Amino acid sequence: MKIREFEFADFKAVTDIYQEGIDGGNATFEKHPKTWPEWDSAMLTPCRLVIEIDSQLVGWAGLLPTSTREAYIGVVEVSIYISDKAKGNGAGYALLTELIKQSEEAGCWTLQSAIFPENQASINLHQKCGFKTLGVRERLGQMNGVWRDVVLMERRSDKVGV
Repeated sequence: MKIREFEFADFKAVTDIYQEGIDGGNATFEKHPKTWPEWDSAMLTPCRLVIEIDSQLVGWAGLLPTSTREAYIGVVEVSIYISDKAKGNGAGYALLTELIKQSEEAGCWTLQSAIFPENQASINLHQKCGFKTLGVRERLGQMNGVWRDVVLMERRSDKVGV
């Protein structure tokens, strides 16, 4: 496994992996992947990572701001997606661990994730990496006419911030 910084040439593979998450129905409320300008403007510039196995991109991770207020500059939302063909082999753990390390180096003190309760693999991964469950936001949004709950998880760094 090789983790490296995202490059523009990776965007097609990133989009394909995101589409797998959309198709699975338990990864995001989104119905379509973002275009390059949408994705580029949404994701923070530091901490855009991809993971390769045998030179094939199988996952990506990045951070989104949770607020534009200066006081919350170190509070970010995690976005991590692993291709179906690479699930269960440690790629998610390796990628999230590196994202945590780089986020702390970038001055982030709180990482948040909002995960559908049906996505137990993602919940387990986040717990393994030190995230705690804060609670469940019930009926947060509708997806295909069905109300969905979201588990809110958080990891607070002991290296930056407080």
